[in-house]
Amino acid sequence: MVPSSTDIDRFASWVEDLMRDRGYDIDSPRGGGKSKLAEDAGVHRAAVTRLLQRQSMPDLDTMRGLAHALRVPIREVLIRSGKLTAEDLPQAVSYPAEDSASAGTGGARMTLEQVAEALGIPDDRREMFIKVAQQFTPDQSAVADRPSQGEGTGRKVTRRLAAG
Repeated sequence: MVPSSTDIDRFASWVEDLMRDRGYDIDSPRGGGKSKLAEDAGVHRAAVTRLLQRQSMPDLDTMRGLAHALRVPIREVLIRSGKLTAEDLPQAVSYPAEDSASAGTGGARMTLEQVAEALGIPDDRREMFIKVAQQFTPDQSAVADRPSQGEGTGRKVTRRLAAG
């Protein structure tokens, strides 16, 4: 897909706006904004100049550097450049760390029984799975019972396993 002059103009205008927003001086003749951006992006100054003069669209490595320097996702840069569409790069789904244990449960934290079910652990092995998994889950009462660093940690675990 060869970018049109409209694509280059639109993309260059967007990059210029970002540069100004990020403090790169591109409006005064010797402001140094193009050189500074090229340095921050790890690309040749000529690549930045060609883009801002609407001569050519940057290559992928240059776009990656621009995305980093301008603090925008590479996905946004690729879509704005016209190289790819939003359909080509679907938005990634991310789950915050605290939500990872509650995914698919309507917001409630999953129990170990629910985890075993979701993982397809056979019924005859669930009890063992739960006992093993409990050793790795944060439990407030267990935290209070833990010995401080250097105090017989191994023995405490052995007793806990034997009692379990």
